[in-house]
Amino acid sequence: MGRVWVLDTETKGTGAQMVPLDTVEQKPAPKPDPAVVTREPKPPAPEPAQPRAPREFKVVDVMSRRVLADGVGARATLDVLREVRSIIDVNVSVREPGSDRWRLLTLAEQRALWERRTS
Repeated sequence: MGRVWVLDTETKGTGAQMVPLDTVEQKPAPKPDPAVVTREPKPPAPEPAQPRAPREFKVVDVMSRRVLADGVGARATLDVLREVRSIIDVNVSVREPGSDRWRLLTLAEQRALWERRTS
């Protein structure tokens, strides 16, 4: 048996075309899969910030290399600096958080402490 041809008028442009009936027949379209939307999980609530441990300072006399204060807080460091003649007479170090290493303060940091010693 031969193919059945039909006139397809849904073409764009100036005219219609002759096409096989097989291509024009509407077959039921498969049902689309339902859309699946997944939500991103909420990020966990941030843990409350732990209070920072107080800084520990070490003050060493430059000339004699004598330790004037070791492992003291900021207030005690300022008390020691009140008795020092000049900022260049001492080296001030701070203990790094979470380790046993001491870091020598920069001159700007030492000046900040020096300016607060009188108040």
